[in-house]
Amino acid sequence: MSDLSEVRPHPDPRNAEVPRPEYPRPGFVRDDWLTLNGTWQFAFDPGDSGLERGLVHAELRERITVPFCPESELSGIGETDFHQAVWYRRTVRIPESWRGRRPVLHFGAVDHDATVWVNGREVARHSGGFTSFSADLGGVVGAGDEAVVVVRARDSRQGPQARGKQSDQYANYSCHYTRTTGIWQSVWLEPVADTHLGRPRITPDLAAGCFHLELPLSGSRAGHRIRARLTDEQGTVVEASVAAHLDLAPRLVLSVPEGRRRTWSPEDPHLYEIQLDVVSGSGAVVDSARCTAGLRSVTIEGKRVLLNGKPVFQRLVLDQGWYPDGLMTAPDDAALVRDIELSLAAGFNGARLHQKVFEERFLHHADRLGYLVWGEFGDWGASSGPLSGDNQQQTAGFAAQWLEAVERDYSHPSIIGWCPLNETRQQLHDRHTTLDDATRAMFLATKAADTSRPVLDASGYSHRVAETDVYDSHCYEQDPEAFRELMAGLDKNAPFINPQDEPGDMEWSVPYRGQPYFCSEFGGIWWNPEEAAAAGGEDRDASWGYGQRPRDEVEFHQRFAGLTGVLLDDPDMFGYCYTQLTDVFQEQNGVYRFDRSVKLDVERVRAAQLRPAAIESDDEGAA
Repeated sequence: MSDLSEVRPHPDPRNAEVPRPEYPRPGFVRDDWLTLNGTWQFAFDPGDSGLERGLVHAELRERITVPFCPESELSGIGETDFHQAVWYRRTVRIPESWRGRRPVLHFGAVDHDATVWVNGREVARHSGGFTSFSADLGGVVGAGDEAVVVVRARDSRQGPQARGKQSDQYANYSCHYTRTTGIWQSVWLEPVADTHLGRPRITPDLAAGCFHLELPLSGSRAGHRIRARLTDEQGTVVEASVAAHLDLAPRLVLSVPEGRRRTWSPEDPHLYEIQLDVVSGSGAVVDSARCTAGLRSVTIEGKRVLLNGKPVFQRLVLDQGWYPDGLMTAPDDAALVRDIELSLAAGFNGARLHQKVFEERFLHHADRLGYLVWGEFGDWGASSGPLSGDNQQQTAGFAAQWLEAVERDYSHPSIIGWCPLNETRQQLHDRHTTLDDATRAMFLATKAADTSRPVLDASGYSHRVAETDVYDSHCYEQDPEAFRELMAGLDKNAPFINPQDEPGDMEWSVPYRGQPYFCSEFGGIWWNPEEAAAAGGEDRDASWGYGQRPRDEVEFHQRFAGLTGVLLDDPDMFGYCYTQLTDVFQEQNGVYRFDRSVKLDVERVRAAQLRPAAIESDDEGAA
């Protein structure tokens, strides 16, 4: 079985070194493609007047390296001010070998509102800085033609907008970081037939030992069939086919014989490969693609979240996916792999992918390495001001963009849960608000889109959906004994609920109803050994973390082991998420430095986590 991470890159012959040359969409692979990463013409448009000034048809003076945003060093620009609008231009010739097929132009992500023109004709509009979109160029350009691709990206400073951790002030502050504007993930072209596959939905069914495939098509064609072949390292496991013209999205089942069933898990992240072909009535293959699939299940039993019928304590780390030189864009594919490997080396078995929709290649590597992740959204940017009874003002676009993310990432076995919102602080009172509607809409939409995974309505603070599958809290108490007292009560269905920090605090959430519960943010221990030595401990102008900085590394490890031990020892706690994997700019509370170098004894961090958790030792009723 081939490794889909090894799909051959198609470099641009005009560039000696093309950045990020690997295939960008490993969950749905076509062999024939052309990267557009590399040098593009570029222009800032501070007045957003470029359309009136004719920039759709004009040469642009500056140069930028795509897929890196203009605020990043790797773009070759590094301008970190606010950018109301930016423009890109690139000319590419459609390969002659694509004759008879339709070129499709793909964008991994463009922040925030994108309009795309090809040869002066508008071909796409998209809103949302975290999700992918495409433009079918059939009828606009064909094989042998030159295509002049122009992109305008608007990134407003005002109004509700899903920004994640991007700073709303000029400088970085607190847990807000340098902004990303424009293209920040790969751009590429691929050819498709008139009748071609859309991204399939692959749902594992462990109880029945099979995969359910939903196979959207670009159009119906009498006589066409879709053929699917499941393979493993021994070769073909099973084949099946279905008529392509009777259903809008044909479905089929790939049943795995008992002797060839191998579950996906952190200990054995086994992936099958699925070859998909659209076959004409004459037997000609008109479209082909490859996918991977993991046979695993996620379910809930009381307060336990089970993986393949067994409790697996989720030792998660908060991963924000920022890089010193690329900001939200990893400098290369190896950096994505390294982040997972660093996390595993420290004893974590997964991550919350925090306030960002990670690029799909990260999820592919998580699939390969058995790394458990919660898919999340960069929803910060909806608060209209000081905390009140109606300060959260999510728009319909939040739900639309979130559903795009769920659809893109649905088939990745490493994703074991969804969470669309984070720390939506707003008072709970007797009037219905935008936040109530938005939280419920995004929860129900996620449940409708995916019935195979648990959904957490919001991480920390404002739980607004009584029937949320999972409940959580965030707690950054630094003293382990005080933390133990706060976390006590789960056995009596009275867990810590934000923000019970002081008497008289306002209510934020609907009551807990006995769901699986975890402390999904804790720790955040402020530790920078150089600053600690120089400043004597408390210079928050240079950096920050939670609580008082440890006096030395010995105290760090004592605190880390104490805090994690509280949660590991609770027989009703199904997991935790420690803040965080790496330092990020001024936030100096990572297990590793921002450049991913070592800043403390990782083996001691690992040892503190790898003793059995109480919930794992109780296997009663496990399959």
